[in-house]
Amino acid sequence: MSDLYSDTTSFPAFDLEVDASGLKCPLPILRAKKALAQLQSGQVLKVVTTDVNAVRDFQAFCRQTGNALVAQLEQSGNVVHFMARR
Repeated sequence: MSDLYSDTTSFPAFDLEVDASGLKCPLPILRAKKALAQLQSGQVLKVVTTDVNAVRDFQAFCRQTGNALVAQLEQSGNVVHFMARR
């Protein structure tokens, strides 16, 4: 699991993007779960959030579901999460 980085020049490649900006827990996680179901194993989902608790929420979600948390990057007030489907 990666730490939160502020380096936005090295975004991982991704296959699907979900904009969960403005949504509070649990909605970003629910949107991510629905999007992950559309992906094949190993494909990467990008989720943009503004909820201050999203960093910990996505870390816990990935631990509980077995999906890999590739990176969490801070970008102009948002946090961008990259998860690879198990």
